[in-house]
Amino acid sequence: MSGRLVFFGELLIRLTAPGNELLMQSPSLALHVGGAEANVAIGLAHLGHDCAMVSKIPANALGRGAVAAVRGAGVDCSAVTSARGRMGLYFLSVGAGLRSSEIVYDRAGSSFAATGAEDYDWDGLLGDARLLHLSGITPALGPRSADAALTAARTAKRLGVPVSFDGNYRAMLWEAWDSDPRAVLSELIGLADILFGNHRDLSLVLGQEFSGEGADRRREAAEAGFAAFPDLKLIASTARHTVTADHHRIAARVDLRGGGHQTDEIDVTDIVDRIGAGDAFAAGVLHAHLAGDDAKAMAESGLALTALKHSLPGDASRFGQGDIDAFHGGGLDVRR
Repeated sequence: MSGRLVFFGELLIRLTAPGNELLMQSPSLALHVGGAEANVAIGLAHLGHDCAMVSKIPANALGRGAVAAVRGAGVDCSAVTSARGRMGLYFLSVGAGLRSSEIVYDRAGSSFAATGAEDYDWDGLLGDARLLHLSGITPALGPRSADAALTAARTAKRLGVPVSFDGNYRAMLWEAWDSDPRAVLSELIGLADILFGNHRDLSLVLGQEFSGEGADRRREAAEAGFAAFPDLKLIASTARHTVTADHHRIAARVDLRGGGHQTDEIDVTDIVDRIGAGDAFAAGVLHAHLAGDDAKAMAESGLALTALKHSLPGDASRFGQGDIDAFHGGGLDVRR
């Protein structure tokens, strides 16, 4: 099946303290371009998919540079347009040992957050789409971007375009305005065919507690999600146990209405950069899903990309099918 994959969300510039320094410890910061939805688009573009980004940026060097970076990664940015406002930023101090990483957001008043549903021609943008992917970060930015996300998902549903939604709950963003995250996220999940979210996301929208301890408890949460949202066909998540800042244990899970699969837990050590690992997981799952693979293959594809992303600086996965195959093959020697 052909058709573009459409991604709607904010492009961001990330500024990172050198090495494992604290922010402002020394007068230099490394720059990367990302954003939750753009990260998934870049990951899938590197796997050979036709991906298109929809967003708003300021008409300045920062906006143009962000678009150039995403376009350079193989994503069509013809639907990324400029608007008044500023570029969304965030700052990262990478943790080490028993010190966790820390993020500081600086994205209030961004060009993207200020735009609303009327700023996008969703019928035209989704006319030849195979999938729409968006996340809970967009509606968390404010009432106008929440309306834009809901309109995008409603239009996709009306046009018969499958919707992929990553919960990506960000409490700090929701709490910055008079928001109702449960109501907004519930509607978006109700419009989705695919949900990237775990038992905590489902606890939030369903108003009941679920445990993530063990495959049976995670399946219980998924079944509650399927019962509450009749259009959902697939729920995917990871389980992460943090040993230290640079040693995590990760398992991946994909649930379908008729069953599911959870991978064994793997050790991810000597972590270079964990930011964007969830987006890499989403790219891996969607890659296998679009190929018609089963729950086991989807979970394993997602696990491969999320594990590999931890080895790569920056926000997005840039690995191809050969890298996924090599990961599953277990070979760590130099590939020549």
